Amino acid sequence: MSNAKALPLLQPAVEPCCPPLTERPLTGEEAERAAAMFKALGDPVRLRLFSAVASHENGEACVCDISDVGVSQPTVSHHLKKLKEAGLLSSERRGTWVFYRVEPAVLATMGAVLTKAAAS
Repeated sequence: MSNAKALPLLQPAVEPCCPPLTERPLTGEEAERAAAMFKALGDPVRLRLFSAVASHENGEACVCDISDVGVSQPTVSHHLKKLKEAGLLSSERRGTWVFYRVEPAVLATMGAVLTKAAAS
């Protein structure tokens, strides 16, 4: 039995990308950041993986529980990497498995971008 502690993997910073689309025109930088998030979700396999993690019990899923999306394991790893790079997922290694989670701030940010701005 190993006494080694699980080391967290490098986590992307989660920060709001931009205001709601109906509030004002996006700046170039805001549009780049929002586009990266939505581009990552523009692939059906990535969207399925993101959904599998987001809807999994306790809001996190072991890669072993979500990899049945009709592509090979290396392809699943590639898509999970792209989701992490876009700041949509974070992960933690526990023994030989990697667990993924969608941070609540990510869903809130994505929802805010597509939500109509509140009337003043």
